[in-house]
Amino acid sequence: MSLKKPIYIEAHEKGLLKKKREDAFKLLKSCVLCPRQCKVDRLSGETGICKTGASAMVSSYDPHFGEEQPLVGRHGSGTIFFTHCNLLCIFCQNYDISHQGIGKTVSDRELSAMMLDLQHRGCHNINFVTPTHVVPQILSALGIAIEDGLSIPLVYNSGGYDSVHTLRILEGVIDIYMPDFKFWDSDIAQKTCDAEDYPDVARKGILEMHRQVGDLVMDDEGIAYRGLLLRHLVLPQGLAGTREIMRFIATRISTNTYVNIMAQYRPCGRAAEIPELAEALLARDFQAALTAAREEGIQRLDSRRRVFMLW
Repeated sequence: MSLKKPIYIEAHEKGLLKKKREDAFKLLKSCVLCPRQCKVDRLSGETGICKTGASAMVSSYDPHFGEEQPLVGRHGSGTIFFTHCNLLCIFCQNYDISHQGIGKTVSDRELSAMMLDLQHRGCHNINFVTPTHVVPQILSALGIAIEDGLSIPLVYNSGGYDSVHTLRILEGVIDIYMPDFKFWDSDIAQKTCDAEDYPDVARKGILEMHRQVGDLVMDDEGIAYRGLLLRHLVLPQGLAGTREIMRFIATRISTNTYVNIMAQYRPCGRAAEIPELAEALLARDFQAALTAAREEGIQRLDSRRRVFMLW
């Protein structure tokens, strides 16, 4: 088992965490926290695309055993699911949380208590799910949690639509970055998320994440404690551009990048608005994605069980 301290401990001890929190909250005054650049005054309660004002909202928190094995271990990944989202994919499997806002407003103290409760329950990490729009609130709660004994790694589990400026505020705080790389094609990104710039934003953001933490590193029990873990959901008929994404990872990031190619796509939310997304993923499409990843040189593919799919 690794005895290495999470990197945020040092940031807190050196007084850097306070400065990062202040810098992050400044971005909310005319909100430019994410690439949407809504420029609403969230500190005064105004909301933009993420429908979130000055306080974070949480839909649930619990040990989670459905994440990647290096995060789950024996005791689970301590997931905190934040309500709302800055990307809003029309096929989101958590549509009620991301689009409809299921959840409750929490204070910094309450968010801190969630982190500590998950640690007390034996979780190997704190896994912030959809954190992009609540980075300042996370940093604020983290300071409290550290003072009260938090000492397990932090996982930044995002949709990949993060600004490099915000990610640089998080440098020295986040131990493990786990972004999605959803689409290679800007037209698909526009149709599904109204975010034509998603592919370019994701490329720049993932490069920055890797610069900060490098490839995924695990302890002698196989539990990750630092690095980049990248997710990619295969879409029907190759809409996600899997081969191009895998080529980018192999050539611009690292062939040693830990990649989870996910097969669980199913039509959810408003997916039927795009005919190609109205049907479940076929096994042959998923197998083609795995083959593309291997052919492009990806060496560390997640080897968890695969979900059942119709041919």
